[in-house]
Amino acid sequence: MPGLLSKKLGMTNIFSADGQMVTVTVLEAGPCQVVGIKTKEKDGYEALQLGFGTKKEKLVSKPVMGQYKKNNLTPSSVIKEFDNFSISEYKVGDSLTVELFNEGEKVKLTGISKGKGFQGVMKRHGFQGAQRTHGQHDRERAPGSIGSSSYPSRVFKGMKMAGRMGNNRVTILNLRVIKIIPEKNIIMVNGAVPGAINSIVEIKK
Repeated sequence: MPGLLSKKLGMTNIFSADGQMVTVTVLEAGPCQVVGIKTKEKDGYEALQLGFGTKKEKLVSKPVMGQYKKNNLTPSSVIKEFDNFSISEYKVGDSLTVELFNEGEKVKLTGISKGKGFQGVMKRHGFQGAQRTHGQHDRERAPGSIGSSSYPSRVFKGMKMAGRMGNNRVTILNLRVIKIIPEKNIIMVNGAVPGAINSIVEIKK
């Protein structure tokens, strides 16, 4: 879908035209430069490669840097592909800004959620825990039995257990664009967006 790359700046409250306080997430969306175009004839599908941010030349490999110099572009820190663009309307080097979106429309946002490390079952899955009674010793936060008896004598896949929590790709649907500030490349959407501050978020129509 047509979209942009953005950086999450944080959350705040603003007042709507009718005086209601609205909680918004502030995103710095673009400008994103078109660094490549995928075509059906050459690649089998159509998409735009959008670059966001800047990167030092010494951190870019020579083959990739050659592609940037060939098109007179500065290296981008993040590159993502977006499909459903009408690629005939764009060329390498074009710049896309927040003007791609309109206030009041709904968007889809994708980011990497905050990583919370290795967590137990109570924090990770919301287990209730056990009472410390009847001779139990340090079992309040334990998961309890996870296996079966003699059959099937194994732990089923997907069993809720302790493990790594967060740091997953999360998509939030139907968040409304509350306000756009084109001169500062700012877009504000209603509600929370996955990811930590300064993390990369994809915005799609």
